[in-house]
Amino acid sequence: MFLAGDIGGTKTVLALFEPTENGLNQVGEETFPSRGSATFEAILDQFAATHPCESLSSACFGVAGPVIDGECRTTNLPWHLIETKLAAHLKTRRVKLLNDLEAAAYGMLFLTPDEMEVLNAGVEPHHDGNVAVIAAGTGLGEAFLYYDGEHFHPVASEGGHCDLAPQNPLEDELVQYSREKFGPHVSYERVISGPGFHHVYSFLRDRGHYPESPEVAQALETGDKNATITKFGIDEHDPLCTATLELFASIYGAEAGNLALKCVARSVYVGGGVAPKIMKVLKRGGFMKSFLAKGRLQPVLEGMRVAVAINPKAPLIGAANYARRL
Repeated sequence: MFLAGDIGGTKTVLALFEPTENGLNQVGEETFPSRGSATFEAILDQFAATHPCESLSSACFGVAGPVIDGECRTTNLPWHLIETKLAAHLKTRRVKLLNDLEAAAYGMLFLTPDEMEVLNAGVEPHHDGNVAVIAAGTGLGEAFLYYDGEHFHPVASEGGHCDLAPQNPLEDELVQYSREKFGPHVSYERVISGPGFHHVYSFLRDRGHYPESPEVAQALETGDKNATITKFGIDEHDPLCTATLELFASIYGAEAGNLALKCVARSVYVGGGVAPKIMKVLKRGGFMKSFLAKGRLQPVLEGMRVAVAINPKAPLIGAANYARRL
């Protein structure tokens, strides 16, 4: 048996898997509120109370935070995770901690074709070479898979915090607007994330590029801001919401292309919670246009298959399959 986990600031998902001839079969899963426990070990004990964890071969947990030398002090929780201590607590031979995007990246390898939406149809999939993974959600996660000729190895990154690089006068103005709000350093995550989504809308409204309709303004006051903007913009019913989605997708594509070049990827996967909700916009072409707009390196990018993962369990699947290889 293998124990896998997806540890986030809001919730922690644990699941048991058993090996089969074709991979892994999930035999149990439970979700816990992360802030409801003082330690991760307390959550493990709760899970073990109702699931058989006596004969674990190994365990792997994707965690939202940097993992250094087998340890992680979680970014949004008061937890200190140490691989050796967790292995002793679980009475298993090995526990591996991965950054949550490392786990998600590894999980992409095990998703089925119907769990992917390809953005550049016609480009053949590659089953070797490095893989770039970018995922906008609460923040902007980035990682890649290094291919050694036989196996893939997940590599963490904090690339979402790199400087936002504007590509046209409108984006120049967005960077200046963002500096006024956030200070001199403006990262991609400030724009390409859940909070960044509404920030793009506010920029286009406040700088007078598009007027805000009374209907949308009222909906923003009473409902979820990102869901409201998506609702009014996905089918181009409101000019301001439509422009927000288009600008967001364009910058998202540009940074996906940046990441792909940095790791010389053969394939690019887009994960996270935002992309599936705006799939219709991503498929209009703005994302791929910005992805490819890299001057002399455009032919290299044209050979990379780009696909959106629509299975939200990619981090859990990745952790489980990594546990199996330990």
